[in-house]
Amino acid sequence: MKFINYLQSISGISIYPLITLVLFVLFFIGAAYLAFSADKRMMEHVSRIPLDKEEN
Repeated sequence: MKFINYLQSISGISIYPLITLVLFVLFFIGAAYLAFSADKRMMEHVSRIPLDKEEN
């Protein structure tokens, strides 16, 4: 018996892929919102941290 047959025999299993998809989409919408709404000066400062030779 194939693995898919075991999954089909579990009642209510079809909701889990939908929940996972919704969480995935919400996460990336949130990440995109934070990326586009971030302060540009702060992003410039953070992007230069690896290049700074000064050690604090």
